Amino acid sequence: MGPFKDGWDEAKVEAVLTRADPNELLYVPIVVSLEPPDCAWSFAICERLATHADPRVRANAILGFGHLARMCGALEPRIAPMISAALKDSDGCVRAHANDAAHDINHFLGWNLPTLDE
Repeated sequence: MGPFKDGWDEAKVEAVLTRADPNELLYVPIVVSLEPPDCAWSFAICERLATHADPRVRANAILGFGHLARMCGALEPRIAPMISAALKDSDGCVRAHANDAAHDINHFLGWNLPTLDE
């Protein structure tokens, strides 16, 4: 998968973050949230990328919060406004990923985030 087709570790993720190429960055939130080596580290990366200028990066970072809800069983409450804002993003993919994340977070953590279905 992109820069991680041969696997990934924290050093490879940090290298991609340093290069800051959106074509590589879009993979970061997915790999760190599906197999979080440290939930706080993975959360911080998704939080950092959730406001990225590139909508693909933003969308995957928001989706990462849903994965982290499932994988870690907890999230920082400060992401609730990020999810709400992403549900109103100008990009359709960001909105769709925010909707998926909100459903996952509501299901796995018992939160009551708004969704596009409401």
